[in-house]
Amino acid sequence: MDMRGSSIRQKKDQDHGALPSAFQSGKSRITVVGAVNVDICAKPFLPLVRADSNPGIVSMSMGGVGRNIAHNLCLLGQPVSLITALGGDSYGEKIRQELDSLGIDLEGSIIEEHMATSSYVFITNEKGEMQLAISDMALCEKLTWQVMADALDEINQSCLCVIDANLPEETIHFLAEHVTVPLFADPVSTRKMQKLKPVFSRLHTLKPNRLEAEILSGIPIRDEESLRAAADALLRAGVHRVFITLGAKGVLCADQEQMLLLPGIPTDVKSTTGGGDCFLAALAYAYRMGFSLKESGTLALAAGAICAEGEHTINEQMSAAGVHARAGIPLIR
Repeated sequence: MDMRGSSIRQKKDQDHGALPSAFQSGKSRITVVGAVNVDICAKPFLPLVRADSNPGIVSMSMGGVGRNIAHNLCLLGQPVSLITALGGDSYGEKIRQELDSLGIDLEGSIIEEHMATSSYVFITNEKGEMQLAISDMALCEKLTWQVMADALDEINQSCLCVIDANLPEETIHFLAEHVTVPLFADPVSTRKMQKLKPVFSRLHTLKPNRLEAEILSGIPIRDEESLRAAADALLRAGVHRVFITLGAKGVLCADQEQMLLLPGIPTDVKSTTGGGDCFLAALAYAYRMGFSLKESGTLALAAGAICAEGEHTINEQMSAAGVHARAGIPLIR
């Protein structure tokens, strides 16, 4: 018995017969390797009262860092493959159907029939800003290096690969060692991001927020000078490009040649959840389209603003045309 679970390809063959794979689209495709889960969001009507019951709205949607990145790339018009692990429950089936309807290829993914799909429960304040969250991501441990080895040829046929730090550490190390296309990484959280430090020299693009950048660099960020010092420390550790997100204050973009502090874009914030995932998706899009460091940061800020103006983790109004218009960068050059 295959302890890694059945593959999506096997599942499709059982359900519908063999389906054509987006892996045939070659270097135009972006591969995302990471988590999918069910997002359960609780938003109060009024300011949160701790240790008490707060009237509000509870909603459920499909989420996960890897899934969110893949979905946003899809909305930006990019062909995407997602390698992930799904549970054998109704949530896993719903996610699979949803991603299939979006045209996101899941051929390299696995299904763990006897496990529940990962879940993420979070509470926001009345403004939609996340205050507390609990994630049940045990299923990600099934994304072993052996699963990656089976999909390695397909990954290396992509134009780039995006990973999130929900992956097991040995899986991240395997991908860093064997993936030959540019590798983009999302730290996910201050606890999970530590898995990325040993492979900094293999990363093309790293997108930490201010707190994550402080911890990863070992430099407390108190002002612009220390912010730049933190970015420089990450570059000296081997990362090719660093984008330190600063919320409403913008982003610091840095590579081996330049360092730019870009101001935030005015935003009518409805929810900040999913903004970081959208930001990294836009960075991957910008790289694939050949935009500069400054243009990449500006496009990512614009995408993040559009995401934050939606009520949900994914803003379905996202589009390449909309992002370029918001950024003030022509779509076609």
